[in-house]
Amino acid sequence: MSLKKLLAIAILLSASTMVNAQMLDTTIAVTSPKFKPAPVTSGDHFVIQIANNVWTGLPDSISNRTKNFNRSANVYVMLNKPFRTNDKLAIGFGIGVGTSSMFFKKTFVGINANVPILPFINADSINHFKKYKVATAYLEVPLELRFSSKPNTPNKSIKAAIGVKAGLLLNAHTKGVTLQDKTDATINSYTEKITSKSYFNSNRISATARVGYGLFSVFGSYSLTGVFKDAVAADTKLLQFGISISGL
Repeated sequence: MSLKKLLAIAILLSASTMVNAQMLDTTIAVTSPKFKPAPVTSGDHFVIQIANNVWTGLPDSISNRTKNFNRSANVYVMLNKPFRTNDKLAIGFGIGVGTSSMFFKKTFVGINANVPILPFINADSINHFKKYKVATAYLEVPLELRFSSKPNTPNKSIKAAIGVKAGLLLNAHTKGVTLQDKTDATINSYTEKITSKSYFNSNRISATARVGYGLFSVFGSYSLTGVFKDAVAADTKLLQFGISISGL
């Protein structure tokens, strides 16, 4: 799932929630004029993350062929349940989609191969793609322990959270754009996309953390389970870090 699609989904969900909230406030004002609406709390009901991805555990012969910046995005819809004894602490849980993309230089990754070991093919001296990535998308269920220094004024609050998330693999594919020869001269604008989940772990468990102020935080996520199935590749884990936007 592309970054543009994830952001579009988040915007639509946010707009829907704002309309519903306005309708609810109007109903309360008409039917119960003696009651004031409850104060707004730091719910972080929508969490949007712009991430950089790293595969840890790869041998140098493969990791040296990955690019330094491997962008992707995550989007979650979450519920926020403050502690009765301390409204600065809360449990957050929900559902969303987490994606990752790893970009390679002059490399083919044979995710549709019919061999026991996942092939990483050096394409320095053969035709290759100018841009080439391995991408995955997971349906994820995050769970967080949250802290907010000012739960009634979330835009002026220090926020922190630690947690875990469990994921189910939705899609895994490679995508190559613009075919080039061994001298990097463009052959044509051909785009190739190959989809296969055969080498990838179908489930993922990750540890998460984020800290920030107001709507913006820095976050990190590390998969406790491997990217690939046992024995088909090195014991590779996904490390993500980047910017998190929350507070709606």
